[in-house]
Amino acid sequence: MEHGHHSGMWVPADPPTPGRLFLPHLDAWSVLAVLSIVGVVVYLAAVARLRRSGVAWPWWRSLAWVAGCASLFAVTGTWFNGYSMVIFSVHMAQHMVLSLITPLLLLLAAPVTLALRTLPRGHGAAGTPRALLLGGLHSRLARFVAHPLFSVPLFIVSLYGVYFTPLFDALMQNPAGHQFMLAHFVVTGLLFFGPIVAQDPWPRTLSHPGRMIELFLPVPFHAFFGVAIMMAGSLVVDSFAEPPAGWGVDPLGDQGIAGGIVWAFGELPTVLVLAVVFFSWVGSDERRARALDRAADRSGDAELAAYNARLKALAERG
Repeated sequence: MEHGHHSGMWVPADPPTPGRLFLPHLDAWSVLAVLSIVGVVVYLAAVARLRRSGVAWPWWRSLAWVAGCASLFAVTGTWFNGYSMVIFSVHMAQHMVLSLITPLLLLLAAPVTLALRTLPRGHGAAGTPRALLLGGLHSRLARFVAHPLFSVPLFIVSLYGVYFTPLFDALMQNPAGHQFMLAHFVVTGLLFFGPIVAQDPWPRTLSHPGRMIELFLPVPFHAFFGVAIMMAGSLVVDSFAEPPAGWGVDPLGDQGIAGGIVWAFGELPTVLVLAVVFFSWVGSDERRARALDRAADRSGDAELAAYNARLKALAERG
């Protein structure tokens, strides 16, 4: 059952049920689904390599990475991706997972740190990937795209700019455009949350208060976008105007659900990230205090000896 206006992307013949949503399906695979599988293999291989060299790597980072890749595959390598072509609420859930859930999980896994620890150092061909990664992180382009004045507006524009302009329908009708849009959601999320989660070397770093502010900047825009779609009296985009006959999907009612999904999703990452930022904030203060204590223990005796020597010298001069 193909629809001409769905860019030749595969659409399931059967209506969605919870049991069908996440069935893997080769026709539904996108580039991202392939990347998610490659990602798990490469990351776990890197962790295994670290382990062999006797360096520990926290299990929860590996778990976060696998979960992030799984979330990516769940919405781009299954029937879910097929349904996202014809049902707005499914597409919107896909968009929210790709821009909010997947990036958060992947960033918590600190992939850049893992890469820098496992890629061979040194000059010549072997050390090139590591040198390129470091060069990329410090490049002007990276500093530009990682700047909050770029990443925050981009995050907001990828809601309003995509759906409230003809851009969305144009991208949906073109298979390459559709792939680009899905990848764009993920990259936008990574750029936005990168400096906030801050588990990795990043082109720009923010203070803890700065991370909190950046986190809350898009929240009202995100919420308002969800409400605007919920309240819209007519269809916002054309791509979902004709759901498959017999599925019992009312486009306008479904659009209301899509808006509700945006609205509900906006809060979830905020709470998660707040927890991450808060605990790392508390942790960094404690670590600083502990480091100072250790330094004092180490050098305390030396300082005392120096002080006594100074006093003695003064006394002798006197």
